[in-house]
Amino acid sequence: MTTGALQGSDFADDEVVADLAAGGQTTWFRPELPPSASVLDSIDVDPQVMDDAAARFDRFAPWFASTFPETGTGVIESPLVAAPAAQADLDGRLGQTLPGRLWLKRDDTLPVSGSIKARGGFHEVLEHAETIAAEAGLDPQDARTYSGDAFRAQAAEHKIVVGSTGNLGLSIGILGASLGFACTVHMSADAREWKKVKLRSHGVEVIEHSGDFVAAVSAGRESAAADLRAHFVDDEDSVSLFAGYSVAALRLRDQFAALGEPIDADHQLVVYLPCGIGGGPGGVTYGLKRLFGDNVHCVFVEPATAPAMFLGVRTGLHSDISVQDIRLSGRTNADGLAVARPSRFIGPRIGPLISGFAGVSDDIISAGVAVLADTEGIEAEPSATAGLTVPWRGTVSVPPWPMDESTKHLVWLTGGAMVPAQERRHYLAEARTDLGALALT
Repeated sequence: MTTGALQGSDFADDEVVADLAAGGQTTWFRPELPPSASVLDSIDVDPQVMDDAAARFDRFAPWFASTFPETGTGVIESPLVAAPAAQADLDGRLGQTLPGRLWLKRDDTLPVSGSIKARGGFHEVLEHAETIAAEAGLDPQDARTYSGDAFRAQAAEHKIVVGSTGNLGLSIGILGASLGFACTVHMSADAREWKKVKLRSHGVEVIEHSGDFVAAVSAGRESAAADLRAHFVDDEDSVSLFAGYSVAALRLRDQFAALGEPIDADHQLVVYLPCGIGGGPGGVTYGLKRLFGDNVHCVFVEPATAPAMFLGVRTGLHSDISVQDIRLSGRTNADGLAVARPSRFIGPRIGPLISGFAGVSDDIISAGVAVLADTEGIEAEPSATAGLTVPWRGTVSVPPWPMDESTKHLVWLTGGAMVPAQERRHYLAEARTDLGALALT
């Protein structure tokens, strides 16, 4: 199995790219990555971004506690839970016993906007709010500033613009509007209707585009460029989003520690991250590698019809190649992952830190919704369950991490808590018809 990225036209004859082009459930494990420390030292990311973002969230905690009482103390975080029933069920369905223990990171329940996008989206809005407060002569370090009439008057004169398949738009729109900003979300045609309705209920302008996610982002960027008081949240190239996502690593470290679960050379962690454009999993990977180095392994999971980051890293072309270039549609029922071209920021920087990639078919992604509901009582949307079966691929292919009882397998759930009940019932009914599709190949 090859481990390095290809270059130029070499990918035309590559077996892995051929499998991707065929729409198969392709797996690429990379055992010969450079040491994490050397990669982190070489990339052009300020090593302080994670700690600075965490400090910003801490400063705003009193504002969150007051504005969104469901956050309790104002901390935006999700539970970490073991999933023994799901693990046993999948052992039986997949015909392989997974060594180690299956865990779930419940970002489907993140407060306020209910997805992994909350940390990144919230962070960029908060950072922008601090800039506006400082420009107005207000105290940007005081959480009380952002509930005051003086700040809200300033915010009303400024616009925040973003392009989104849905979940990032929700986080930007809900938080931006709560701070008093005018917000516009450009959404792709495949975004769920309920997400558009939810945004509009918060007073957010939603502009729909017939093209895909990239078209929505491009339209948002163009509209913001024409408005001097508009701030564009660029999901393809934002350091602020990236920094916000990375804070999840600090929280995860503390959660495992509180449970008495070490992460070290003798207790390694494998994290399976659903990936769309790559910002969320890229930021999480950066944070985890900063904290745990070579004792953590991150696997990016994408729909088999939209393996944008997988293709970009494998070919070495990153955002210069689209899944349509290998005749894939880029369309998937896992709407938050429906991205044809990866982030131009993440691939070149974080690519050397990614231990593996997996493409998963829509029916297996869907089946995961039923597995979680029936075994763990968790109601997730399809994009959240993309990684659920991928740990078992390490039982049939040789991965670059231990496959023994000391290994922690953490599947990151990305969204679902805000999905309307009727939509959840539809997901679950469809998922139960797909259970028979569960397989490792």
